[in-house]
Amino acid sequence: MSFIDKAKDLIGQNVDKVEAAIEKAGDAIDAKTEGKFAGAVDKAQQAAKDAAQKLQGEGDTSA
Repeated sequence: MSFIDKAKDLIGQNVDKVEAAIEKAGDAIDAKTEGKFAGAVDKAQQAAKDAAQKLQGEGDTSA
């Protein structure tokens, strides 16, 4: 199993923690930029969350 596969498995198993980290990172960016890029940050957060959810689904089907 490659490093990437292991990382995908860990993300899939810990989606709730990953999503919390995504939110925290987005909030930090919004704070530093005073919300100037809030729309772009929100889109990026959603894309990252969707990717994490997809990895969770892949982990469920491979077991």
